[in-house]
Formats: sequence, C-alpha cells, structure tokens
Amino acid sequence: MIEMHNLQKHYGEFEVLKNINLTINDGEIYGLVGRSGAGKSTLLRCINGLEKYDSGNLRIDGFEINQHSEKEIRTFRKNIGMIFQNFSLMERKTVYQNIALPLKCWGYSNDDIDKRVKELVKLVDIEDKIHEKPRFLSGGQKQRVAIARALSLNPKILLCDEATSALDPKTTQSILLLLKKINETLGIAIVFVTHNMSVVKQICHSVSILENGEITAKGTVSSIFLNQPQSLKNLLGEEIEEAIPESGINVKIRYTESSVNSRMLSNMVKELDVGFSIASAKLEKYRDAVLGTMVINVNQEDLNVVVKYLTDVGVQLEVLSHE
Repeated sequence: MIEMHNLQKHYGEFEVLKNINLTINDGEIYGLVGRSGAGKSTLLRCINGLEKYDSGNLRIDGFEINQHSEKEIRTFRKNIGMIFQNFSLMERKTVYQNIALPLKCWGYSNDDIDKRVKELVKLVDIEDKIHEKPRFLSGGQKQRVAIARALSLNPKILLCDEATSALDPKTTQSILLLLKKINETLGIAIVFVTHNMSVVKQICHSVSILENGEITAKGTVSSIFLNQPQSLKNLLGEEIEEAIPESGINVKIRYTESSVNSRMLSNMVKELDVGFSIASAKLEKYRDAVLGTMVINVNQEDLNVVVKYLTDVGVQLEVLSHE
C-alpha cells in the first residue's frame, strides 16, 4: 500500500506538490492524470525515491522514504519497477541482455537469470525477439522489453510514466491489455501517469486529477466520469450543453456500473408499449462497461410508468422538465 499525507515538494520558491493526500491499495491500477506541469511525474519520482519531498509523509508498506539512507532506498527500490515513455533500453545490448541487466546488478546466478528472462519474454509475448537488439524492434516491442525488465526483480509496484504516449493507438491498446493482464495475474499494483483520459478509462480502477501541484479530484474512475467534477471538465475542455426539447418530459438517466443494461430501454418499450426519443447522451466506455448519462424525452401521460419501470430495475434518474 502507498500512503501519502500532506506531501509537499518545492523547487526553490516554486511549490510543485501541495498537500498531497492519497492512498493506493495493493493490486490496484491507479491513474495520476493532469496537464503537463501539473506535478504527476514529480509525484511518481517521489514514490520511487528519485526525488526527496520537503514535508509530509510517503510510506510504501510502512517504509517512509525520507527517513532512510540512499543505500536503504536503493535496496527498497527492488520492490518498484518503472517504465518510461522513451523505453530507456540499452541499444547495444540484446533483448535478453536488457531484461537480465537488473538481475546481474543484484548478483543473481546465471541459471536464475536465464530462467527469469525466459519467463518474462513469454509473459510479454516477445519470445521470438529475445536475441534482437532494440533498433530492430517496433515501438510496441521496445515497450514490452521495458516492461519485462521492470518486472525482472519481482516488484510489488509498477510505475508507468507516460508509458503509451509515444505509441500509436493500436499499439497503445495492446500495451494496456498487457498491463491489465500483468495486474490480474501477478497482483502487482500499477501507478499510471498520463495526460490521456482514454487510457485511464481503459485500465485504471481509481484516479486522481492534479492541477498546479494539487489533487483537485479523486475517486473511482466510474465516479469521476459520472460526477464530472470541474477539474475533469478543465482537463477535457468545457463541453457545450446540448439543447433538450422544450415539449414533453425530459428524464436524465445515469448509467452506473451496477445498473448498466444495454437492452434496458428497448425492454422498457416492449414491456410498457411506450415511446421515447433520445434528447442527448454523454456515454463513456470504462473497462467493460458503458457509463455516463442519457436524457430521454417522454410524453406527459407516460411519465409515471416510465419512472416506475426504470426505478424498479435499479436505474438512477432525474426528471428535468415538465410541459
């Protein structure tokens, strides 16, 4: 578990992190999102001990980063793997040698190194590239090597600093699926720094939005997208509200993880023999669900039966207007 309380960090007079309070649970995929300069990468570097913070607390499984020597932090850092936007591979070494490097540095035997490297190239699906050098690999393949190297010492936490921003959309999708698989099969917590909310929606369980060094919103990804805090609107850009009909009754439906049913409205039409029109929809795909809001317009005489039906099937709704 990663715990932060009132964490602060300065560069000279500039306060880059301001009273950060955050808990990241074991086995969780956690997103840190915000615009460039918001403090995301600095926070990540504080987690792995590459940056010192000025005040507050940062504990990983009870290990307070600022209260230990550089030697102790280096040893503790074995528990933390890290991957970067630019892969950071050694160009003159093969895939095998790149993955083996952390193991060699920590004095593992050749047999143990060989066994671990072969396990990892299989895990990240680059067995056929094991003796290639990075210049012969695609961007996605390079990132798979970087992920394998980050996992070589069996870390409990994997830190990803804009790990997909240099990749095309299709390759990004494959890397996100790989990270999701690693999280599910190995139980490793993943902290994912990004400015791309679509990445957060696809992979993260929870998220914090940073603005000017402060956490301005945090929670589960589904709650953030459903509640639309101002910091999310700031990040995505304010959307112009769609005009909704002035006649009839407008009912706003909230699609949540517990109430999602793709056939809910078509079932309602069949069972109640009522009609409706869709006035507006703001729906987002989150992992395996579709979340957000939809406004339907119904006739006055159908309002009560529609509200009762939707309430009975567990839908959250709000009646927006009357004739």
